[in-house]
Amino acid sequence: MPDEATKGSVEHLIHEMDQNGVAEAVIVSARIEKNPDNNAYGAAAVRRYPKRLHQFADVDCVWSPEYHTPGAVERLRVAAETLPIKGFTHYVGDNDGWFRSDEGRAFFKLAAERKLIASIAMGPAWAADLGAICAENPDLVVLLHHMGGVSSTDPRSSLETIATLAQHPNVHIKLSGFHYAVGLENGWDYPHPSAMWIAEGLYAAFGANRLCWGSDFPALSRAMTYRQALEIVRVHCRFLQPGDLEPILGGTLKRLLDNAAPTRTF
Repeated sequence: MPDEATKGSVEHLIHEMDQNGVAEAVIVSARIEKNPDNNAYGAAAVRRYPKRLHQFADVDCVWSPEYHTPGAVERLRVAAETLPIKGFTHYVGDNDGWFRSDEGRAFFKLAAERKLIASIAMGPAWAADLGAICAENPDLVVLLHHMGGVSSTDPRSSLETIATLAQHPNVHIKLSGFHYAVGLENGWDYPHPSAMWIAEGLYAAFGANRLCWGSDFPALSRAMTYRQALEIVRVHCRFLQPGDLEPILGGTLKRLLDNAAPTRTF
């Protein structure tokens, strides 16, 4: 993004939160492109604003040289013991079977034992493997990014595949990333009506209490403002019923954070 030093800063995030009445937020760290030290940056932000911010650390995401290589369990352990985190984020590429590998299974087992929220960026191709992990670890709390990676041009079977994960009570979905669902080249077409069938289908499968709003700050600026990221749910998800916004716009995520690993202080 232009002027990333300020527009992507924690100070700008706090400003947007203040302007839009958002009390707390989770920083989903991403050590990508110009951000190799993003875990450290996120940790410093949490220490600076301990009552406003929480952190999910980047652990072995697809852009890292460590991605799906031996040592993942130890790297997760180190992150849990050295960073003030409530969870971790793990972006994946094509399904290589790693979730069901011995190390993948041990990785998620440790996450469950440490009460770390697993914030996973994946698409439908990974759903069966994640379901197997959740069956092995019923206490593992999972938060899937951006409507489970379903695209507005996907067949309905893609949504149905993600919806199978609703059988696992600790799987939650971010009601966010509408601009990714329609493709960034169509991000100008706010409020992304061609993605609403995905949001409505996830609502039908998971219910309001397992959907969590997310802003996608700062990357959202390619398609919308912070306020618009809120209003796409508050105003344009017309299928929502009275009372649904409270859990979606913070209630559920607050509960998950309160029940997650206690934030370490250093």
